Amino acid sequence: MLEKAAPGATTAGALPDSVARHWLDRYAPDWLKPYGRLARWDRPIGWWLLLWPCWWSAALASVQAEGAFPNIWHMILFLIGAVAMRGAGCTYNDLVDQDIDAKVARTRARPIPSGAVSWQQALLFLFLQCLVGLLVLVQFNAFTIMLGFASLVFVAIYPFMKRVTHWPQIVLGISFSWGALVGWSAVFGSLAVAPVLLYLGAISWTMAYDTIYAHQDKEDDALIGIGSTAQVFGEFTRPALAGFFALTILLMAIAFVLVDASVIAFIGLLAAAGHFAWQVLTLDIDDADNCLTRFRSNRDAGTIIFAGLCLDALVRAIFG
Repeated sequence: MLEKAAPGATTAGALPDSVARHWLDRYAPDWLKPYGRLARWDRPIGWWLLLWPCWWSAALASVQAEGAFPNIWHMILFLIGAVAMRGAGCTYNDLVDQDIDAKVARTRARPIPSGAVSWQQALLFLFLQCLVGLLVLVQFNAFTIMLGFASLVFVAIYPFMKRVTHWPQIVLGISFSWGALVGWSAVFGSLAVAPVLLYLGAISWTMAYDTIYAHQDKEDDALIGIGSTAQVFGEFTRPALAGFFALTILLMAIAFVLVDASVIAFIGLLAAAGHFAWQVLTLDIDDADNCLTRFRSNRDAGTIIFAGLCLDALVRAIFG
């Protein structure tokens, strides 16, 4: 998953789908820029979407434990881990997909196919990012450490899924939503039904937003023979998205009920449902910029859900 700047907004040397005037292009030394682009530092939406399930789960655990706010140290660790592991995942994906990327106009300028970074350098960079992720993971309890390692199975197979199925978004959802389990286990050292439902809801959310994203590349994907749910749903994308978003809200609502969340958390969830409805109703699957805007807006949807849970926990702690 990537972000795309407005046409003509990128600085010299930046990829066409990077954020305009990002710090990486403006301030980073030249030797660092291709590595930052390899890790998608200039496209932060990816780590936001990886981070939100972690923070949701931490906030859900805080409601369950009647804490005033999620553990701040855990929140910082999840942020560092999301940036590092999203970068590692993108680096790994580009190593696997370098031949495919070279055939697509939007991706052939990426660091590996363009020659800005050799595959040996990319492999070393991958190792360094994974090392950061490992240092974050070992700060948690033993159960959470094992749970974190288990996610690597799905991370490893994801880049190959688009070669064998039109449903790679399912595997992306399984791996990208893993934080919905980790946030809870970091607090309790175990899992329960509530975080599992939150996890399933996050998978459904991922299916929706990445289908929107995939519509940007559906023509190129079809030409080179790789699959996506954008191709599967086609003109029926809107009802499909409505179903995924509705399932997300339903599963999260049940998770909220199981932790005895107050009306405050449900108001946040209702606001998120309104945001999802806006995405579906205003989506134009034939307009890449429209798709990108709705894809990016899921950062805001994640914020709304998180804010509702945190406010619930805070009010509960203050007023009992």
